[in-house]
Amino acid sequence: MRLSSVAIALSVFIVPAFSASPSPDELKIDILKAVKCTRKTQPGDSISVHYKGTFEDGEKFDSSWDRGTPLTFKVGQGQVIRCWDEGLLEMCIGEKRKLWCHSNVAYGEHGIGPIPGGAALIFETELVDIAGVEKEEEQKEEEEEEEKEQEEEEKEQEEEEQKEEEQKEEEQKEEEHKEEEVVVEKDEL
Repeated sequence: MRLSSVAIALSVFIVPAFSASPSPDELKIDILKAVKCTRKTQPGDSISVHYKGTFEDGEKFDSSWDRGTPLTFKVGQGQVIRCWDEGLLEMCIGEKRKLWCHSNVAYGEHGIGPIPGGAALIFETELVDIAGVEKEEEQKEEEEEEEKEQEEEEKEQEEEEQKEEEQKEEEQKEEEHKEEEVVVEKDEL
């Protein structure tokens, strides 16, 4: 449903912007997958979000996952419905949220496209990207891999050194044993 994603992006022209934050009765946020990061979404960030939009009865009206392309927009700038502008702030790349949006912070009493007026909407979302910000999980994974490789190399080197040390001790014992045999042979003569 290409019309729906266009409707989300163009909703700023239909739904008036409100300066106050939505009340808990208008926007509910459930974190489905928490991600720790140092850089979270901020107003003005260009972000890419995968989403599935449903009505309260579970009927799907749109999904970027079905299209294989996330929606990209500037969050907190009125380019999308107010529910998204507020509900997708302070999010980490890779985080998943479920947003319940009252019609006051979605498409209002008039609706748009397949969304009737007064409809409360539910969006399952995943933050795919913040333009210019690297995904910290990938960085951590790369660093952990490098550390693991380095630890393995150090372990191998220690094992080699230990083998060499054991071999030297073995050779030294053999040498001492030979010397003892020579002494014993001399004593016998």
